[in-house]
Amino acid sequence: MASATDFAQRVRVREPLVGYWVMLDAPASTERLAMLGYDFICLDAQHGLIGYSGLLNGLMAIDAGGRSVGLVRVGANDPFLIGQALDAGAAGVIVPLINTAEEAHQALAAARYPAYGVRSYAPMRAGLRIGPVPADADRSVVVLAMIETHDGLANIEEICAVPGLDGIYVGPYDLRLALGGAYPTDPTLDDVFEDAVARICRAAEQAGICAGFHTFDGATAAMRLEQGFTLATVCCDLTHLEQVAAEHLRTARSRQ
Repeated sequence: MASATDFAQRVRVREPLVGYWVMLDAPASTERLAMLGYDFICLDAQHGLIGYSGLLNGLMAIDAGGRSVGLVRVGANDPFLIGQALDAGAAGVIVPLINTAEEAHQALAAARYPAYGVRSYAPMRAGLRIGPVPADADRSVVVLAMIETHDGLANIEEICAVPGLDGIYVGPYDLRLALGGAYPTDPTLDDVFEDAVARICRAAEQAGICAGFHTFDGATAAMRLEQGFTLATVCCDLTHLEQVAAEHLRTARSRQ
């Protein structure tokens, strides 16, 4: 089984990592994804179609797949949601809409036990997977702060300097909107967007922390890793199901 402790170490030494994004509450398909060799599978509890039981079943499916660790993009920078995801067995959390260093501190504290944080102790699945000792859990849990707002970009150097933060994670749709895009893929913002992305990547590198990027296909993930990001997620099961089904439909009708 993939180890949360090993994964956390790989994140912290800035090893290039590739993950997959899951929006659907479909444990059987999530288990298959977790057998492919992705370094991690992230369950989206913010915009995905996943409730708490789906979160729990999805994390168990990832563990059953055996080759990936399970992360969760939580719904908000909230101690309850962060603790719930970790208790369910997540190896780490991606926390959305981080605007300041103080908000990054709050996210990190929610994922750490006293005396370093405020996480409430309960062994649950996390205790079964990485041991019941809080210090072991703290070492094995990854916290990534999403940079996707105007303020998050403005404060990126301070956010990256937060002691103990494992990394940042670019949300490109919201970031492009925050920069003035008329819609999430507005090409008229390409130059401004890429300048912002370069600043984020540079700030993470200078701080010695992981720089993650949300991408929409393998080619883009490879490009961002070549750019200097150390973690890239390929998105996502819902979109890819539609794309592949549409392609098969076009092929089936091509000779009619």
